[in-house]
Formats: sequence, C-alpha cells, structure tokens
Amino acid sequence: MEIEQIRQELANNVQKIDPLGKKLKFKLDDDFILVDGSGGKNEVTDHDGDADCTITMSKETYLKLQRKEIKPMIATLTGKIKVKGDIGLAQKLKQLM
Repeated sequence: MEIEQIRQELANNVQKIDPLGKKLKFKLDDDFILVDGSGGKNEVTDHDGDADCTITMSKETYLKLQRKEIKPMIATLTGKIKVKGDIGLAQKLKQLM
C-alpha cells in the first residue's frame, strides 16, 4: 500500500470521530501524515509540522496494526512504535484503525 492510500484511509477514519482537539503526527519511514484536530474537524495533510504527539513507525508496522496482526501496546513495547509527546493522544490511535 502506498502512502497516498494510507493517508486517504486515515482521512476517512478521522472523519468518523470527534475532533481530537490537538495535532497528531505519524512518521511512516520517510513520509508524514499530520492529523490536525485543533479546529472544528479533523484534517489530514502530508505536512511535517509541529504536533502535540508524534508517532514514528515503519509503513509495514502501520499496515500490521491496520490488519490487526499486531497490537499497539506490543508494538510499542518491542520498539516498533515510538511515541513522543502527549501519550493520551497516542491512545486514540485505536479509534483511527
């Protein structure tokens, strides 16, 4: 799956939940996805801007999470996911998958 497909799926998923109230950034290999929920709705872009929480992982790990082949907690404990910033915001990842 290409980054554009991942970004589009994430954009569709964030429209189904309430605005995050903050900015959540994914760094998937060398690509970025910024979910800006600081306004009236969640918006997804490819910007590498400031975020309240940054989640770093490979595209492969992201896809495994999406397919429910690995649990977020296990991926974090094994170092496949790195979280910097607001941990509470990172926990909303479950809603986005």
